[in-house]
Amino acid sequence: MNSKRLSTACIIAASAVVALGALADEPGAPASDVTVAGEQIKQIMPGMLEGYLAKDEQLDSKQFVPPAPAADSALQALDTAWSVQMLKLQDTPRWDLAIKDANLAFPAVADTFACALDIQISEQTTPALYMLLWRTMTDIGLAPYSAKNAYQRERPFMVSGTPVCTPNDEQALRKDGSYPSGHTAIGWGWALILTELAPDRAEEILARGRAFGESRNVCNAHWYTDVVAGRLVGSAAVARLHANEAFRSAMDAARADIVHARQANVTPTKDCAVEASSLAGMR
Repeated sequence: MNSKRLSTACIIAASAVVALGALADEPGAPASDVTVAGEQIKQIMPGMLEGYLAKDEQLDSKQFVPPAPAADSALQALDTAWSVQMLKLQDTPRWDLAIKDANLAFPAVADTFACALDIQISEQTTPALYMLLWRTMTDIGLAPYSAKNAYQRERPFMVSGTPVCTPNDEQALRKDGSYPSGHTAIGWGWALILTELAPDRAEEILARGRAFGESRNVCNAHWYTDVVAGRLVGSAAVARLHANEAFRSAMDAARADIVHARQANVTPTKDCAVEASSLAGMR
């Protein structure tokens, strides 16, 4: 393994979304296939499943995401003011939830929307849905990178010298453009997918998807406008996925999983009251 690939493997361990950035630039080290929901899926990097979109089907986000706010702009003033407010949430339950939301590694991230959906999401209980989330993380997570690489915006903690919620990720984040937010794109994209699968839980799912992006503000890893742009990219990526036949078939299987989980009364194992309480201050 060459030094660049070794470095990429270290980045994966720190932050899955940064690994997607490395993947956007250069294919990573080979990894063994993974069997999920009875289907064998290629790992394109350790922990990263092959998405549904071929390389030539992926979006060029710099074509529709406007440039990051200029340093002397009104938008940057808004970003700075919002960042100051978010720093007040350090060492609160909302800060703790933001730390959890920063982790995009499976299986930990799979139950992000469990409370919103009101079912347990896991490889054992909802295998098709689990695979859908894991594979679309790659498709949606790659979508921001042409804009990220074009604009190379510095992150809030880099400008202010204040703490980030995941200090072990700091060095990797410094090399990864802030705008648009990749975490937000993934979280909002997942929210749109899940809303389509379970429209009766739309409000709860969309609220959690919004909060997932806001966790990046709480973490001091992204500006407010990074998160807004991330939602734009996430929405566009999901729209693009709907033109893919394999994705549409996976949606049908995931929808059936949700029905079965509800019939079996497979409720979340996490403490949804604690999560709701943590999010209450951001409403």
